[in-house]
Amino acid sequence: MKKILVLLSLVISLSLQAEVEITIVKNSKSAIPIAVLPFANNALEFTKISKVIADDLTLSGQFSALEKQQLIEQPRTAQEIKYSTWRLLSAQYLTIGSIKTVGEGRYEVSLKLFSIQDQKQLMSLILPVLEGEFRSAGHYLADKIYEEVTGIKGIFSTKIAYVTATKISTGIEYQLLVADADGKNSQALVTSGQPLLSPKWSPRGDKIVYVSFERGNSAIYIQNLATGKRELMSHFKGINSGPSFSPGGKKLALTLSKSGNAEIYIMDIQSKALTQITKNWSIDTGASWSPDGQSLIFTSDRGGKPNLYQINLSNLATKRLTFEGDYNAGGSFSSDGKYICYVQGNKNDYRIALRHNKSETSQLISDGPLDETPTFAPNDNMILYATKNKKGQGILISTSLDGTTKNQLIISNGHIREPSWSPVIN
Repeated sequence: MKKILVLLSLVISLSLQAEVEITIVKNSKSAIPIAVLPFANNALEFTKISKVIADDLTLSGQFSALEKQQLIEQPRTAQEIKYSTWRLLSAQYLTIGSIKTVGEGRYEVSLKLFSIQDQKQLMSLILPVLEGEFRSAGHYLADKIYEEVTGIKGIFSTKIAYVTATKISTGIEYQLLVADADGKNSQALVTSGQPLLSPKWSPRGDKIVYVSFERGNSAIYIQNLATGKRELMSHFKGINSGPSFSPGGKKLALTLSKSGNAEIYIMDIQSKALTQITKNWSIDTGASWSPDGQSLIFTSDRGGKPNLYQINLSNLATKRLTFEGDYNAGGSFSSDGKYICYVQGNKNDYRIALRHNKSETSQLISDGPLDETPTFAPNDNMILYATKNKKGQGILISTSLDGTTKNQLIISNGHIREPSWSPVIN
């Protein structure tokens, strides 16, 4: 009998997975140049907190961190900054940071952000940090810099969930993992000899719903990240797939074929009571909620080919959303409701498309040919999706909404699929 290993908690010490390699595939020419100076206190620079900040900002596509060799001056106070030097290097912003020991295993991280053009300090932060938490501190500081400059909340302290498939001596091992938004510090939640699919975060970021085949056919589970406990939600005969949390976190949309045909249902999580939403001869699958919880988008072949449809939950009125291409599937809303990201296929070329809901127009934002399962960043400024590289290896790509910035996250052993970006976790 296949055995699944569910680990008790993210806070328990877990063995780290293979290191993630991050590659800048394409960066925007309009990215804002910023100088992130090494933090004072060389004895602790092994923490590389400045590199975490610089990498986060660069990976956003909206910043371009100056290279190490360009950091030709190392001011430690506002008075020591020679703004003319940084203007010659085209830097628009500069950070000065320091790390101070305040007790055994306890530190104080300070950061100041300066505008080169205005020659003034924009921000000053002091952050208490425990030993081993410097990467988290770097993500937090990058969030604050991003928000100060752009006016948009940063997402570097968020998490991503994804599935890996790795060949081992006895077959294929599947894992459901959670990692930092930059792909590092990955930790396994579930390990199985059977496929794992479709992880989705709860609105509060404390739970993940996913599909497992450990029972022989598909089953839907909810995993509690704080306690490590999981709950079986659906194991009907036939298909149990495509789960997603409602905006309030109290319901699931899911696909079931217990009546003989794949239909969309809504389940009350507490009582597990089901309400059937679609009833059609076609295959209806992959439902995702609108931000206001008043409608669902889903994939259906009721028009002859897979396309996205939207159904109003109050009266079940259904509207077709996509018309271009041979295949349109896997749609999900941005948190502000302005966009829907999905997969569009033409012949054997599958790319990520972005639908502008106001104008009802779409654009392709990825390069193909095997792109799938897009997910929005919680600030709606980036999309993460799975694809394959030239070696046939499954990888993750993050892209800006206009497709001008692309970053590649690779795990050295195994294929990565099914990414899902967490909400902002407070």
